[in-house]
Amino acid sequence: MTTNYPRVGVGVIIVRNNRVLLIRRKNVHGAGSWSTPGGHLDFGETPEQCAIRETQEEVGIKIKDVQFIAVTNDFFEASEKHYITLWMVGTYVSGEPKIAADYEVAEVAWFDWESLPSPLFIPFENLVNQRSYPPDRIVHFKSSSSYV
Repeated sequence: MTTNYPRVGVGVIIVRNNRVLLIRRKNVHGAGSWSTPGGHLDFGETPEQCAIRETQEEVGIKIKDVQFIAVTNDFFEASEKHYITLWMVGTYVSGEPKIAADYEVAEVAWFDWESLPSPLFIPFENLVNQRSYPPDRIVHFKSSSSYV
């Protein structure tokens, strides 16, 4: 008997000059959609460590002061996947964003909150549309470069 269990993902919001850093996914679930850097939480890893690692691995930049902001409950009906995504925010430290994981990242770019690309990855879409716990945390990012 096969049982599906929710997996834990970590998404990382990085804002610089009132713009959010996004990647277009490829060769992974949600291919073709846009989201923040992120990935699976590894065994024994904290969400903060995962956010720092995934950001470095996917886009080659360094972040610090990583903090939790929200959680989303994400269902991918077509692929029968279920994720709980922990949303973190990190302060940009250094590096120019680039495709550092060419197997899973097709593009990297900064976007204004008012002109996000389409389609959005389901977890990020849930966060942007305030289908998160708590629901209003993303509002802070849309109005300023500060997250607190």
